Amino acid sequence: METEIVSVDNDMDNLLSYQRAVDILKNGGVVAFPTETVYGLGALATDADAVQRIFEAKGRPSDNPLIVHIGNKEAVDKFAVDVPENARKLMDAFWPGPLTLVFHKRPGVIAENVSPGFDTVGLRMPDHPVALTLLRTLDGPLAAPSANRSGKPSPTEAAHVLTDLKGRIPLIVDGGKTGVGVESTVLDMTANPPEILRPGGVTREMIEEVIGPVHAESKSPSASDEEAPRAPGMKYMHYAPESPLFVIQPDEAEIREAVRQLHSEGKRVAVIGPDEFEIAEADWYFPVGPLHDNVAMAGNLYGAIRKCDLTDADLILAAATDHKGVGAAVMNRLLKAADGKRFNG
Repeated sequence: METEIVSVDNDMDNLLSYQRAVDILKNGGVVAFPTETVYGLGALATDADAVQRIFEAKGRPSDNPLIVHIGNKEAVDKFAVDVPENARKLMDAFWPGPLTLVFHKRPGVIAENVSPGFDTVGLRMPDHPVALTLLRTLDGPLAAPSANRSGKPSPTEAAHVLTDLKGRIPLIVDGGKTGVGVESTVLDMTANPPEILRPGGVTREMIEEVIGPVHAESKSPSASDEEAPRAPGMKYMHYAPESPLFVIQPDEAEIREAVRQLHSEGKRVAVIGPDEFEIAEADWYFPVGPLHDNVAMAGNLYGAIRKCDLTDADLILAAATDHKGVGAAVMNRLLKAADGKRFNG
């Protein structure tokens, strides 16, 4: 299969590009497109055969649920039932934006393999002009996980998608680098109180300002768990580079000493850390923004992990951050990329 890339921007007449994507989607194909978080791999969420092509292209486990993207708030009632008032408050506050809301699904509309084994569906309205134009031109819902091979770092540029999925999908809509950089927050509105299943760009603090207290998922399931995951990113190892990644405390002297120790063992080391650190001992150093600037770190994290894959590093050290704001999402992704491993010397 040839993989075509079409670029869209505000200075071009993009009608033909969007129509090309819509034609593929309406005929049961898959298309990669940008959202404000990461690039997604979309298929018509009402077509089980089309949805299956997402799993095949990504090599994604079939019990890992997909988020459904919609082009306007009014579409929620087409796909969900028993939508609580608090959910509508959150939609008004954060849609379009990086917040997925999980509802009881309307029977017989969304394909069963979107959320296999559950009577729920996660819906979100992305805050990206390309994604919204595509959804509104299609006039239908798109099931869309991140557009990468399963388990690998999520793509924040079209080039990342091409690296992972060349020859596996027919079309990539290139809308430039994404903004938020980590996937959406997933909030289960069928629970009381609502429960954060995955932290993301809309923080717990932001949600609680609108609807009051919510519960945060504390369990970290593994691939050995028999229970199917309720949201993407809950069960399987995700975001992992080719070389083992360890999370380390954001202490310049500690990281420098760790690099020296690893060099004494004959290992080549890549380090992901803040702009201010000078780790000259590292074989490769990839800055992701100012120390504890969690917004910058979120935006740059996946790109830095992918850059590590272009090196000959035997091991990667990634500096932790605090859990303030989107820092909770950054640490969630880092620990999943590390499969929970921390460097302790």
